[in-house]
Amino acid sequence: MRPAGRRRWGVVALLFAATVINYIDRQMIGILKPTLSAEFGWSEGDYADIVFFFTVAYAIGYVSFGRIVDKVGTRIGYAVAFVIWQGAHIAHGLASGVTQFAMARFALGIGESGSFPSAIKAVTEWFPARERALAIGIFNAGANVGAVVTPLLVPFLVVTVGWRMAFVVTGVASLVWLAAWWALYRRPRETAAVAPDELAWIEQDPPEPVATVPWTRVLLTRETWAYALGRFCIDPIWWFFLFWLPGYLGERYGLDLKSFGPPLVAIYLISDLGSVAGGWLSSRLLHRGWGVNAARKATMALAAVAVLPVLFAQGIDNLWLAVLVIGIATAAHQAFSANLYAIPTDMFPLAAVGSVIGIGGTAGAVGGMVMAKYAGFVLDRIGSYVPLFAVAGSAYLVALLLIHLLSPRLARVDMAR
Repeated sequence: MRPAGRRRWGVVALLFAATVINYIDRQMIGILKPTLSAEFGWSEGDYADIVFFFTVAYAIGYVSFGRIVDKVGTRIGYAVAFVIWQGAHIAHGLASGVTQFAMARFALGIGESGSFPSAIKAVTEWFPARERALAIGIFNAGANVGAVVTPLLVPFLVVTVGWRMAFVVTGVASLVWLAAWWALYRRPRETAAVAPDELAWIEQDPPEPVATVPWTRVLLTRETWAYALGRFCIDPIWWFFLFWLPGYLGERYGLDLKSFGPPLVAIYLISDLGSVAGGWLSSRLLHRGWGVNAARKATMALAAVAVLPVLFAQGIDNLWLAVLVIGIATAAHQAFSANLYAIPTDMFPLAAVGSVIGIGGTAGAVGGMVMAKYAGFVLDRIGSYVPLFAVAGSAYLVALLLIHLLSPRLARVDMAR
């Protein structure tokens, strides 16, 4: 029976808004790259160093924040992460030169790395297993909304108040979210507004003991690496789509800053549909009586197959056909990742979820570093995106194979064993 209460979906709305803010803050320096390069005389190497420091911090912070969230709880953990990344974001408006921007980006990476471990933990606290992939898919769609909003918002702010104040204005405005989070977020049993039937729905899964799980035990569990290697394979592909698509569209179809906006918006809107659809499909299969293993892997297999046409993207001469193919690939990524992000909550006790998410996020960030170096090498030496699309098209099947080999049944892990 469906519960009458909908308080848990209000939590998802908070997580969605934070993810939108996360991606706006992350992408602003990319949108402002021409302006900042002209003002400070940056070379491509200088800009690459600034981005690299963000990636390094993201890798370090992800595994650290996963453990922090397990220790201090979701409410405090997410608030701390948000304060760090908004402070770093505002600091960009005071920076001058490569070193100061690199320091600001490093701090931003540390703070933003706490977003996903905290959000996944919140979903684990507020949703039964059968609804978690859908909840993750909804808040994860905020990444695409942020990717759409940033190129529309930032140029307006730069023209109106200048690039320095653009960082300050967006950072200060975002503090509204922090106030809402601190005022509204509690665990279900600590929230008076949760109706009894909704609380029963949230707690329908078998209870588990709340205990501290040693980090080394989490690290040495093969199911941890099923998740981490999946992230290592697919996270770099999303980063490739995020950071290289504007350049690709410009080179392949002769677009510029004024004209590649509509194609990018279309791609990210399609991605939003994939994020929600992937979560919905596995949740629907669970409602129909499928096991977690079958529901998650069937949905991920469908997504992995949907990505395959992007292998031929370089050869498509029609812009909007290419947008459709790439958009389906990015949507499939979001569908795949919505289910991959849910796997730790399926397999691990609540006390270990944040740590597992953190290890996986670090693995994904390391994969992103490798992909960035590979993309630079390929484009410098070959001058073609074909090898990059080949990696993008095959990564999801490889990820699913590794997940299945390391965790054939997605069974619950006995951390006391």
